[in-house]
Amino acid sequence: MARKVACSSIRVRYGETDQMGIVYYANYLVWMEVARVAYCREAGFEYRDMERNGGAFLVVTEAHCRYRAPARFDDQIELACWVAESRSRMVRFAYEMRRAGELLATGETLHTVTDAQGKMIRMPEQYRRYFPLTR
Repeated sequence: MARKVACSSIRVRYGETDQMGIVYYANYLVWMEVARVAYCREAGFEYRDMERNGGAFLVVTEAHCRYRAPARFDDQIELACWVAESRSRMVRFAYEMRRAGELLATGETLHTVTDAQGKMIRMPEQYRRYFPLTR
């Protein structure tokens, strides 16, 4: 089965750059969140509804980013996101960030499924289809 890849894009804002005109490293993590929310929307549900109606929260427990080339003010950045791994209580997303096809960065975030109090739970049944189990 082919993996579902969600694509979205952002334009680098001036405030996302440092004194050298290069995107500050932490903004790539923000872009991963943008891509992850786009993945959920393209998959067929709103991320906020999973929290509000499903009582399930995807808490980030690990984040990794490998920087390959700098992004700069006003660059158009293409974001790609897909589920790299999922189990009943966790989801790992993978990301690529590109400018005109050039790979700028890759990343992953690992999420634990919790309730509103932060207790680990199983992914609610109605959302499991959006995160196909890999193990």
